[in-house]
Amino acid sequence: MTDLELTKAAAKILDKRKAENVTAIEITDCTIIADYFVLATATSTTHVKALAGELEEKLKEIGAELHHIEGRSSGWVLLDYGTVVIHLFTADQRDYYKLERLWEDGKKIDLTDVFEENKQ
Repeated sequence: MTDLELTKAAAKILDKRKAENVTAIEITDCTIIADYFVLATATSTTHVKALAGELEEKLKEIGAELHHIEGRSSGWVLLDYGTVVIHLFTADQRDYYKLERLWEDGKKIDLTDVFEENKQ
């Protein structure tokens, strides 16, 4: 599985589980910490935890290896899959940290095809 495929798989899972404002940014040329960020907003801290659990389970099923997770009991959970890092936020946390602004030099990934698949 390529990094882009993993990114899109995560976005698809998040979209199916009613995460809001799911976006992905390619940051390969901006940093060495990862190649892609996936960002999503949850409606509550409970929703953040549920999304994290769903990602862990579903991505493991397709062979993705979770290296590290942080923030299980907060409004921001980070799941590190090595080259793909997934950020799950409550709305206030996402607004406060503004990661899209911090990584605006990255390339936004078009996820239209992923969201269209979920509608079928």
